[in-house]
Amino acid sequence: PVSNGAARRRTVVGRPAVDYAIEAYSLKKVYRTRSGKQAAVDGLDLRVPVGGVHGFLGPNGSGKTTTIRMLLGLIAADGGHIRIFDHEVPLALDRIIDRVGAIVEQPKFFPAFSGEKNLRLLARAIGAPQRRVATVLNEVGLARRSSDKFRKYSLGMKQRLAIAATLLKDPDLLIFDEPTNGLDPAGIHEIRSMMRNLARRGKTVLVSSHILSEVQQIADTVTIIGRGRLLAEGNVSQILSADGQLSARVGVSDHLRAAEVLTRSGFTVEPLAGRLLKVSLGNQRLDLAVITRLLADQGLYVSELTPIQPDLESVFLNLTAGDHLGAQQQRRR
Repeated sequence: PVSNGAARRRTVVGRPAVDYAIEAYSLKKVYRTRSGKQAAVDGLDLRVPVGGVHGFLGPNGSGKTTTIRMLLGLIAADGGHIRIFDHEVPLALDRIIDRVGAIVEQPKFFPAFSGEKNLRLLARAIGAPQRRVATVLNEVGLARRSSDKFRKYSLGMKQRLAIAATLLKDPDLLIFDEPTNGLDPAGIHEIRSMMRNLARRGKTVLVSSHILSEVQQIADTVTIIGRGRLLAEGNVSQILSADGQLSARVGVSDHLRAAEVLTRSGFTVEPLAGRLLKVSLGNQRLDLAVITRLLADQGLYVSELTPIQPDLESVFLNLTAGDHLGAQQQRRR
């Protein structure tokens, strides 16, 4: 253990050393159901680097909230180890609790009190300086509406006030569980911008979401899970590039005949607007030169051949293709 509570530094051959705000290894949580035991989290590894936004991604029911509850000591793990800023959790939770702010459920505020009064009451309860109230209201963009009653706040404003509450003790690590649920596009944009601003100030932000495309716009690093297991982790750019080139946009004057040629050769072809084709080969990487040659051999010449960049959602679907197939086979049995 590091006595000053600094994050642990890991060195991997061929990679620079990394400081981790959160480390979890072989994490497991099993629940009893009517049909027997079910693992909500099944041997999960989670590493969140210090600084920046880390997306914790997976579909609903994949174990994200259960994992976050274990990280915060709200429920006990059935197996594995957790360290936050190099302190064992939950054993040394009291040593790092002031360095962590979290929203796991919708916080309870007094509807008839103003946003400012709600925060002043909370600051007094948790021992945070009263001067922090004005600071955090400004940070989340609620300074001009601080005297409005909470019940008059929009859903997005209520979520921003909840984030302000987590900032009262100026924590180093912020954990947000599905913070944009139920928000309109404007509210989502506000929360997204707020998380990026927190990261620029040197905070570590862990945000869980089932909307992979949304988090892709703000995350520096991600962990993708499915059925409580780790599927992929690392820098967003590295994960996307590792998925390879899986589809391309193809333009040909006779797009109907081109579709027939490519389909006969085993490609999957989908029509796009403007007589363009989306061409893929299952989960295999595309060789664009092969597409050009096949069409040219039939007197069809390509006017456009543009790789379609993968996104986190397509990466996830590729990673879980086997899981979905296995689940379908089990249901059939």
